[in-house]
Amino acid sequence: MLAPNPDLMTLDGTNTWVLREPGARRSVVVDPGPAIPAHLDAVASEAGEVGVVLLTHHHADHAEAAREFAERMGCGVRALDPAYRLGTEGLGDGDVVSVDGLEIRVVGTPGHTADSLSFLVPADGVVLTGDTVLGRGTTVVAHPDGRLGAYLDSLDRLHALASAHEVASIWPGHGPVIADALGVLDHYRAHRRQRLEQVRAALETLRAAPHPEGLAADELPRRVVEIVYSDVDPVLWGAAELSVRAQLAYLAEHR
Repeated sequence: MLAPNPDLMTLDGTNTWVLREPGARRSVVVDPGPAIPAHLDAVASEAGEVGVVLLTHHHADHAEAAREFAERMGCGVRALDPAYRLGTEGLGDGDVVSVDGLEIRVVGTPGHTADSLSFLVPADGVVLTGDTVLGRGTTVVAHPDGRLGAYLDSLDRLHALASAHEVASIWPGHGPVIADALGVLDHYRAHRRQRLEQVRAALETLRAAPHPEGLAADELPRRVVEIVYSDVDPVLWGAAELSVRAQLAYLAEHR
């Protein structure tokens, strides 16, 4: 169910997912989204009785309304970050959530944020990825909470699930459903490698022609953005800078 919060970062808006085993009494709601009453009313109407709310990560466009919605529906919120839970149950890699015959397996996929999780629904061969993989475009590694090394590992983990035919399609946190999980994950991994090489080349360019007054360390990420993302609308450079900071940290760790 699409939340009415479209912008440059959320694409069409945030996808709230209502999962229910056919004929079951209770639903699972993933990422209730922002605190927009009309959206929460629509989700509540579709979901009926709710067994649990699950969060892919803590960003407000996914998690802001989680507590409010869960209290309204009389259920708990399970998340990796304890600050976003309602009730005593947490959520972590390897956990299995079962509600009235529906089985959801938790896959730890940090990188976009430290607390990012994906949810595998084995019966349907789908994985809900939050912001780890988007329905179109690529995601931001939200430095410093997000880390590129962890993100690359998470892409590898999702790719392994797709290669093993455990996952055929992706249900993302933004944008349309992806029918070809393996193809998109191939693209995501190649894109990240390409961006890293572009950042590395930009660093060499900046070092070869240093600023006459020197280049402050905090100025470096924006200068790299200006080179690597020159073909991107400058309104998105702030988000691009977060990813560049993550890339610079990764390159510093892997010298």
